This record gives sequence, structure tokens and C-alpha cells, in this order.
Amino acid sequence: MKIVRSEFVPDASLSRGDMETLQREIAETSVFEDDLPFDAATVCGGDRDDDTVTDDAQTSLADATDSGDGAADATGEPPLVAGVDQAFVDDHAVSAVVCLRGGAVVERVYAVEPVAIPYIPGLLSFREGTAILSAFDALSREPDVALVDGSGRIHFREAGIATHVGVTLDLPTVGVAKNLLCGTPRESLDRKLPRGSRVAIEADADVETAEPGTRIGDAVQTRQFENSDRYVNPLIVSPGHRVSADTAADVVLACADGYKLPEPTRLADAYADEVKAEVRENLG
Repeated sequence: MKIVRSEFVPDASLSRGDMETLQREIAETSVFEDDLPFDAATVCGGDRDDDTVTDDAQTSLADATDSGDGAADATGEPPLVAGVDQAFVDDHAVSAVVCLRGGAVVERVYAVEPVAIPYIPGLLSFREGTAILSAFDALSREPDVALVDGSGRIHFREAGIATHVGVTLDLPTVGVAKNLLCGTPRESLDRKLPRGSRVAIEADADVETAEPGTRIGDAVQTRQFENSDRYVNPLIVSPGHRVSADTAADVVLACADGYKLPEPTRLADAYADEVKAEVRENLG
């Protein structure tokens, strides 16, 4: 998959100020509305429980099953969903992309690139983005949507790694993070949320490019302990590019298959770990 907006390719040699300026330009270019050729509820197959998706998603999934197409879009072919995750070997980033169609893996690729800067909150794409773009370039097909390990619009300048990658490739993307980078939940997350629920995350003073109170994503509960006082924390889900906040949450819930992580990013995480030994040998 080729780069569409070369001016947004992450450059680790930029000063911090220039990186932040570039992120503001990316946020202005990004589209946080749906521009998808398929129903978000039909992106993944598998054995997920019905209560992990919304009522609308359940209806769409039932219609797809009744038609005999499985998790199919309007063309009759299931959308291609990519999961993206990273691992590290010494001073190199290993980016893995796993593509699924109807819940079945159809392609796996990875790329390795040197890491030029340390982790800096809010500037993750300048550390890991080059490896991700290299991995997408190695794909033989173009995904319909990608779930990226990291933030999208829930970011200090509304330009997290999912947004940065999505705008650069002009690819619909969703950010799937494990922790809240910024923003304020409308309700407390320090409690046991029912599986399938979502809590809106609003822009606050830490989000410099959005009006306070703007919904920039959701805390999404993909898995929960049953019959226990313990609880699983929700994922932090936000639109990356060409996806709305509602659809971002719908896609993640539709791809939930019994684990906390949606299946595309869970498999990408496993694949990144799988290839680390091979990468270490090649680098050695």
C-alpha cells in the first residue's frame, strides 16, 4: 500500500516543536466522519457473543448471516480488516500487520525499522510510524479499515498514531489504546462496566485543538469477568481517519471475540512477538 500524503511521513529528525506543528496540520486534514464502503457491524467474523455489539450491529450481523455471505458488505464480500501492532528488538521497531476477511487471516506481513527517538507521550508516531508504513507497503492488498494499537483522535492535538498513519495513507483507521492519553470520561471508568458498553471521552484542557466537551472517542468494554467482583478495564477507542466515533466503537465491538483486544490487533500483537527471534537473528 502506497503513501498518499508524503508531506506527513513521520520524520524523527524534526524538532519537538516541528513535530507538534505537523500534528496540527494532520488534525486539520483528518476526517472524523464515516467514509467507509461497508457496514461497520460486518467487519469481522468469529464466535463473539451477541451482547458485545450494539442492537444495530446485531441486526446487520443477522442479515449478513441470513444472506449466506457471513460477515459481508453490500458487495457480498467481507471487508478486509487490518490489525497493527509493534514490538521492539534492541533499537529497532517491528511492525506487524495482520489482515482478516470475515474473521479469517488472509495475509501477514512485518517490517523492521530503526528507532531514532525515545518514547515521548503524544509523539509516538515519530518513533514507530516509519515501521508501520513500511509494513503497509509490504501488503499485497489494500485493507478497507485498520485497527492500530495506539490513539487516534484521543490525543493532545487530535493526531495520534492511528490518525497520523490513516491520513498519510488515506486509509480508514481506528485507534485502539489500552490507556487514556488525554480527555475526560463523561462517567467514571473506575467501576465494572457491562460488556458491550461505552463511555464517551470528551476533550478537555489537555486537547489543544478541540473545543472542551467535544466527544473525541470512547472507553469501550469488549470483555468482562462474569460472577466476580474483579473487572476488566475498557479499551480506549477513537477515530483515526475517515471513521466516526460511533463507528470506531462499533468496529472494535464487532471484532471482539472473547478477548479484551479486538481480534485483528490481538493477532498482530502475537505475530509481532512471533517474529522477534527471526528479527534478532537477522540484525545480529
